[in-house]
Amino acid sequence: MKIVPDPAPLASMDEWEDDLKIRYPEDGATNNFDSEFRNYDDPARDSVRTFYKLNHEQQTLEFARDKKKEFCGREYREMGIWEACEYLNELVDDSDPDTDLSQIQHLLQTAEAIRADGHPRWFILAGLIHDLGKTLCLRDEPQWAVVGDTFPLGCAFSEKVVYPEFFDSNPDSKKPELMTKYGIYEEGCGLDAVTMSWGHDEYMYHVAKDYLPEEALYMLRYHSFYAAHKEGAYEHLMNDHDKGMFKWVRAFNPYDLYSKADTPPDAEALKPFYEELISEYFPERIRW
Repeated sequence: MKIVPDPAPLASMDEWEDDLKIRYPEDGATNNFDSEFRNYDDPARDSVRTFYKLNHEQQTLEFARDKKKEFCGREYREMGIWEACEYLNELVDDSDPDTDLSQIQHLLQTAEAIRADGHPRWFILAGLIHDLGKTLCLRDEPQWAVVGDTFPLGCAFSEKVVYPEFFDSNPDSKKPELMTKYGIYEEGCGLDAVTMSWGHDEYMYHVAKDYLPEEALYMLRYHSFYAAHKEGAYEHLMNDHDKGMFKWVRAFNPYDLYSKADTPPDAEALKPFYEELISEYFPERIRW
């Protein structure tokens, strides 16, 4: 499959998450989806639209399977978790108008918000590492193959996935066997049997799957699966275990979206706490 070069449609890696706050405001806030998210005259929204056009056109079943083979063998390098946080810091984007925070500061804000609410230590650690899969961008992967809402491949695309109209140009949409409700799957097969669109969620799950509790792994793997945990789509593919575990994905989501602020955490001051926490679950170095 020919891959179109990435035109970097997002001005910032954070732009997608800022857009999510418009689509899914905090409880009690007004949802401005129609007035803001679909405002194509706003350059910020138009860049998100361009991003999803690329994403939906090129995230095919074959593409995702190929990417899993390419990256999930974890043969790129060995490094520790805190080292990976510092490595991700190379993605600092001066063009982001909403915050001056570095990537590591965003991770720490998420983790510190979870910590302040008294959640288990593995939950705090999930907050710290949830975006480390974005290091794929430092390996020349295009934005549309790293961030964005995720969705199952190999079955019909749900209308509850953002910008579903762009799936019309996806090669899989021309394959009738992939466009039925269940496609290549069976009812209640379980999400572990489903190939999701490729990105930082799936990659980080494979990096961490040997080390963290299952609840944390669900957070890592499905926190961008908004069509499911916000819109209730694709339940026909889930088994009872998935449905039970998604309470943890939903519990995690507010910390990911709404902990972002302009007051930077002190990474050096927090480093000893997080290095100790990391050592409880991970060896000194792991494969990426």
